[in-house]
Amino acid sequence: MSKKKGSKKDWKHYTVKSLAFWVIVAIIAGVTFGVMDPENAIKAKPGIDWFIQVLKWLVGPIIFLTIITGIVGLESLKEVGSIGIKAFIYFEIVSTFALAIGVLFGNILRPGEGMNLSIESLDASSIESFTQVKQEVGSAWSILRHAIPNDPISPFLHGDTLQVLTMALFFAILLSAFGGKHKITILKPLEKAQNFFFKILTLIMWSSPIASFSAMAFLIGKFGLSSLLGMANLLAVMFVSVLAFTFGVLGVILWFYKINVFKFMRYIAKEVLIVFATSSSEAALAPLMRRLEAAGVSRGTTGLVIPTGYSFNLGCTNIYLALSIIFLSQAFNVPLTLSEQMSIILILMVTSKGAVGVTGSGIIILAGTLSAMGGAIPVATVAVLLGVDKFMSEMRAVGNLCGNAVATVFVGVWDKQIDMKKFKHALDNPDSIDDGIPS
Repeated sequence: MSKKKGSKKDWKHYTVKSLAFWVIVAIIAGVTFGVMDPENAIKAKPGIDWFIQVLKWLVGPIIFLTIITGIVGLESLKEVGSIGIKAFIYFEIVSTFALAIGVLFGNILRPGEGMNLSIESLDASSIESFTQVKQEVGSAWSILRHAIPNDPISPFLHGDTLQVLTMALFFAILLSAFGGKHKITILKPLEKAQNFFFKILTLIMWSSPIASFSAMAFLIGKFGLSSLLGMANLLAVMFVSVLAFTFGVLGVILWFYKINVFKFMRYIAKEVLIVFATSSSEAALAPLMRRLEAAGVSRGTTGLVIPTGYSFNLGCTNIYLALSIIFLSQAFNVPLTLSEQMSIILILMVTSKGAVGVTGSGIIILAGTLSAMGGAIPVATVAVLLGVDKFMSEMRAVGNLCGNAVATVFVGVWDKQIDMKKFKHALDNPDSIDDGIPS
């Protein structure tokens, strides 16, 4: 008898009482609404806009406080430099692999072959807003300039992670260097403030099914299933490429430390689902930090690697950029030699960094990269991707989340900033870990 009760209790936990369950229900309902009533489905957009805006307000303070408490809690500033250097090395190597995957899968699966599109038939005005900022793309100076805020308030209101990161590092290093015996006293109110913002985040996350419904209804209502089917080859290749990166490249990286990639992805499945539904990395940035910290990764590591990764470790955005260029060359019958494709990787290693803090960065960076290639592929060809960019954005966001989660674990192990016994217990028993965020 007790066994039946237990089964009923488990069923309720994984369905009626599960946030993930309601997000899935909302996604299905949103797609259905978008197909049945596209005109009204488009009007659901404010639901996702408000959700992401509120999350942006919360992400800033959470990152700011997490970085400060994490760094001040470290034994010395040498540890900060050690984590930062190792994260930078990891980002550059993995980003290069991601670019290579985009080029490789584009050449092997050839999603644009046979489309025979004409450049003359394109409406260049449809991408005018994206090409206006291409001069800034990939500029090291523009990235450094963007990292320094004009004022201390705007980065928090706009959820600009790079600027918040810069300010947090500045204050954290000052406190660590000159705080002396007062560091512990200063740390206590900061930790209380951090817990306060996480409690607010917990409440907001319960509204994620509404946001998921709004996002999917708008997406299907605006672009329709026809736009999805019309570019099915490109979306399929993008999907396969992201899977290869996630379970291939990231899987090997985790295997190096004897961590099962499938168990790890199961552990962060809740965050993955929310990002997929909302097409926004911000939706799960703070919960992911909390989730990894609860599994035994040090606060200093999560506070440094994840926000930095969301600016410089966008592996699946790199796949998207490389794959899109190969796709456009095939679709418009513009052949690229091997040396030209190698130059694409080299250019993207620079221009992909220009995605930092730029809204609609995928199309913008792509337009800037085509421009940097000297016009071999006209920038106007980007217009072909506008209809499916939103769908590809979901794949990019999910892949980037997984990539940054793995980066945090890898750097944490490398720098001995993770309790591996606690971490592996968390992977084996994901439901036993209390991170304060609804499951």
